[in-house]
Amino acid sequence: THWKHGGIVGVFGYGGGVIGRYCDQPHLFPGVEHFHTLRVSQPSGKYYTTSYLREIMALWNLRGSGLTNMHGATGDIIFLGTTTPQLEEIFWTLTHDLKQDLGGSGSNLRTPSDCLGQSRCEYACYDTQALCHFLTNEYQDELHRPAFPYKFKFKFNGCPNCCVASIARSDMSFIGTWKDRIRIDQDAVNKYVENDP
Repeated sequence: THWKHGGIVGVFGYGGGVIGRYCDQPHLFPGVEHFHTLRVSQPSGKYYTTSYLREIMALWNLRGSGLTNMHGATGDIIFLGTTTPQLEEIFWTLTHDLKQDLGGSGSNLRTPSDCLGQSRCEYACYDTQALCHFLTNEYQDELHRPAFPYKFKFKFNGCPNCCVASIARSDMSFIGTWKDRIRIDQDAVNKYVENDP
């Protein structure tokens, strides 16, 4: 299908979170006359309970196509395919029942994204989840009411392994680095090499 652009679609009071998609040949493709995409903010570290995942999937099966992308390049949960009349219903359920917010889209601050950090990774040099959560709360209104001329992304890596690809996929990277000289136990390395089959 071909998509036409330029139309504004969203939820009342929000400027971000919904990517409007209208088919330019609805008579040929009536099933995707509207096929809007929603970005839903992910929790720091992308930790979910199975009950939460069931709830969002029940919502999306009811109000949308049931297709998701876990996760988009922004880190958001991506809900693929719904119609304009469903947008307010989805938004109400997300914000009031599931205590979940929309992510950023368009010329907007995008949803900050982080690696698992110190919660699971021995290489993390700082608490990525705490910083991501703090900055998300600090700038949440920027996600809702776009004021930027272009998209802007924060990403948080606990170490230079760069699990969330902050250098490649963000405008402001926070990358944890070791503060001290790198310490290597040469005796242990030599012993390992000598015993290597």
